[in-house]
Amino acid sequence: MPNPTPNPMDPSENKPPQVEVDHSPKPAHATTGSSSTPRSRLNKTPKMVANGSRAFMWYLLSLVVIIIDQWTKWLAETNLNFLEPIPVIQPFLNWTLAYNYGAAFSFLADQAGWQKWFFAGLALIMSLFLIGYLVKAPRKAKLLSLGLALVLGGAIGNLIDRLLHGHVIDFIHVHYADVWHYPIFNIADVGICIGVALIVIDMLFLEKKREV
Repeated sequence: MPNPTPNPMDPSENKPPQVEVDHSPKPAHATTGSSSTPRSRLNKTPKMVANGSRAFMWYLLSLVVIIIDQWTKWLAETNLNFLEPIPVIQPFLNWTLAYNYGAAFSFLADQAGWQKWFFAGLALIMSLFLIGYLVKAPRKAKLLSLGLALVLGGAIGNLIDRLLHGHVIDFIHVHYADVWHYPIFNIADVGICIGVALIVIDMLFLEKKREV
């Protein structure tokens, strides 16, 4: 039989073909391979856990630095004469008692005395900042916390000197014969220098890895 001719007047002949839509609920997962990960976790940065109460152990390290610093300064004061070097390792190391009324490398040491309170205030502000920052520092950033603790101990060690004596007691004299002399320093300065170096290393090489 011949195929019937479509009747344009019949509405049933002009209906578009229907497409079946799947209305079943879909899991909120993005699937890769054989495993699935919730979409809410795809772009979420891992949460950093702060030191919190564990900052106490870093405070103890700072206290150790302070005790060693003050003890060695007491030994220097009681056993050395002012600016009279005692050879330890020739020609590189002497014990030489000296007083620094300024900052590092005797900066502003020749002023009228206002620098004592200026540098004491700076050391106090830095110490309070470090005490607070050690609580908030990431728990896994142990090198950073170590550096902060060493700087804190050194800052407080020199702050004690300024408040008690009006100057910082130095006694470690590194030199080469009479050709080259490094500014005389102390244990607190050693803690600050090592601490700053550790903080810089963490900032340059480890900080970004913690954010991955």
